[in-house]
Amino acid sequence: MKAYKKLVEKYERIHHLSHMQSIVYWDQQSMMPSGSSNARAKAMAEFGMIIHEASVDKEISILINDAMAENLNPLEKASLYEMEKTYSNNTILPSTLVKAQSLAHSKCNHIWSEQRENNNWKDFEPSLKEVVKLSKEESLIRSEKSGLSAYDSLLNLFEPGMKSETLDGIFADVKTWLPELIENIVEKQKSQSFKKPQGIFEIQAQKDLGIKIMNHLGFDFNKGRIDISAHPFCGGVPEDVRLTTRYDEKDFLQSLMGTIHETGHACYEQGLPQDLLALPVGQARSMGIHESQSLFFEMQMGRSKEFLKSIHPYIIESFGKKEELELDNLMKIYSKVQPSLIRVDADEVTYASHVILRYEIEKALINGQIETSDIPDMWNNKMQEALALDTKGNYKDGCMQDVHWSEGLFGYFPSYTLGAMNAAQQFNTVKKVYANINDSIEKGDLTQIKSWLKENIWENASIYSTDELMKRATGETLNPKYFKAHLENRYLS
Repeated sequence: MKAYKKLVEKYERIHHLSHMQSIVYWDQQSMMPSGSSNARAKAMAEFGMIIHEASVDKEISILINDAMAENLNPLEKASLYEMEKTYSNNTILPSTLVKAQSLAHSKCNHIWSEQRENNNWKDFEPSLKEVVKLSKEESLIRSEKSGLSAYDSLLNLFEPGMKSETLDGIFADVKTWLPELIENIVEKQKSQSFKKPQGIFEIQAQKDLGIKIMNHLGFDFNKGRIDISAHPFCGGVPEDVRLTTRYDEKDFLQSLMGTIHETGHACYEQGLPQDLLALPVGQARSMGIHESQSLFFEMQMGRSKEFLKSIHPYIIESFGKKEELELDNLMKIYSKVQPSLIRVDADEVTYASHVILRYEIEKALINGQIETSDIPDMWNNKMQEALALDTKGNYKDGCMQDVHWSEGLFGYFPSYTLGAMNAAQQFNTVKKVYANINDSIEKGDLTQIKSWLKENIWENASIYSTDELMKRATGETLNPKYFKAHLENRYLS
């Protein structure tokens, strides 16, 4: 197995380089002074090239071919398959395009963070146009090699095996029942009143509360930390996870759930098999599975009556005993369904509408049906159609609210709703396996949940395909009916 062992050594080196790249990115988002952006963009582009060159080393191709003739066990065969797929994805693009993309993404990201605050689409759009141009170049190259459509060739980088034809069917079905469901829930909740927490919730108190909840959820602070950024994310590597969130002194509720969400991502990373971390097979299966873990934590469990009851003492300890912080009032707030402009602040019922809107726009953009200049009007039209909300002239809360397109992450957005569907299906299985799971959550005992996730999702990493992973974990491949049933049970029962 000389060839396979040499491959392992090469991918371990790439993993170490990627570790440093991820920390530099985290620093850019959370710590870097704004005046350093140009120099950082050039440095990240250069570092990106070093990783790219290591990833496209021609010797890897030779070693992969040699390893195929070796006597490998099933895990090593799965590992070799992921190596081959990763190598193919990396080598298909010319180094000049990779460098141009790295520079364009870094610059666009910085311009986005400045111009979003200024609601300035005019000065942001040229940098986005360049990112889209380069993404379309990438999509055409990948499309020619894979035989997939331009958009599907990018979608597969985040959701291996998924096609827009399948997504179109899933989302078309959601659009047949979701509007009526939203309408029914909003009507039902008209008779429910709650008091919005008032006052100043000090940032330090919010940080301390978040850390308590992260500990409660099992995050290992010896191998990670949490900081502040404009857009919450989970980065780093499994051995060094970096979370970020954002705080509002007038509202701790969104930050709390945002922290729980990112902790779901982080626990997945920390739960990946330790002996495979440096290899492609040891990484998260797909972004849809990754999002299923964050939404399992935040939505399936985090907004449940049982979980809120278990963390309620922490909230009172942080902000004092107030009428608006009573458990019943918090439960009403966290189950409130109300169409809103901001995706990351949306309730779990209307959230799918936000995702479908972005999916339809980015698919049309990459497939050449629209230009970047068409985005604001198309966004507004779809927002009005889906949630009866107007974003005309409001770019900050409309088409400029997300960082994803600035970073060239086309094909990523569907993962959010696929994640919600996967999470609902997984939690449905957990409830079948552990009949007393709600009682355990209420008591603050997450042992059963963590055990099931670790055994069925985390430790399997990318050993199996997404379909096989879900089938092994839940008994069937993705079935959106569990997502619909979850929403109906939680909000209409």
